[in-house]
Amino acid sequence: MDTLTPFLAAIAAYLVGSLAFAVIVSRAMGLADPRTFGSKNPGATNVLRSGSKAAAIVTLLLDAMKGLVPVLLVRAHGPRWGLEDGTVAMVALGAFLGHLYPVFFRFQGGKGVATFLGAVFGIHWLLGVFTGLTWLVIAFFFRYSSLASLVAAAFAPAYYLLADRVGWYAEAPVAVALFAMAALLAWRHRENIKRLLAGTESRLGAKKTGSAG
Repeated sequence: MDTLTPFLAAIAAYLVGSLAFAVIVSRAMGLADPRTFGSKNPGATNVLRSGSKAAAIVTLLLDAMKGLVPVLLVRAHGPRWGLEDGTVAMVALGAFLGHLYPVFFRFQGGKGVATFLGAVFGIHWLLGVFTGLTWLVIAFFFRYSSLASLVAAAFAPAYYLLADRVGWYAEAPVAVALFAMAALLAWRHRENIKRLLAGTESRLGAKKTGSAG
């Protein structure tokens, strides 16, 4: 295997992740640029504030696919090229970084929740299910999208390592990538964290100014 191949795969994933679908979908549907209103965050949550549920749903799905597809491609076709779990980790992290800091959009990206979940599902569908269920449970009981995102991201690497104790072998590079993505997601939610601590964060269903995406 060419030693550059994993890095090229990660760069390709980063470029895919750099497609800011919140902006692309909004432009295609004749909506305002999500970076100019609400939280100014180019994510599905802010697109929803434009009043178009369809645009928000499409954005959410496409952002998730940015994380899912590159990881699945490496898992499905990587072994024949010698690309193993280390490359899976690099590709997942590359796609996530692309969403956070998109080269095509002046490095002004979203908070990474949907892309993170997509990458997690690509790593293992059960990991994705447990992470997604964690988001739903926290969101249902506490009504904070940002809190649900933070807790789900924090639990994802824990779930991955815990699975190793029940017969599913966890790879160190993937665990490191999951921890790194969780930390970056928390950093991107730092303003939400301040509002949560201050008790001023808006709940799901309320009109607000800043959340996940």
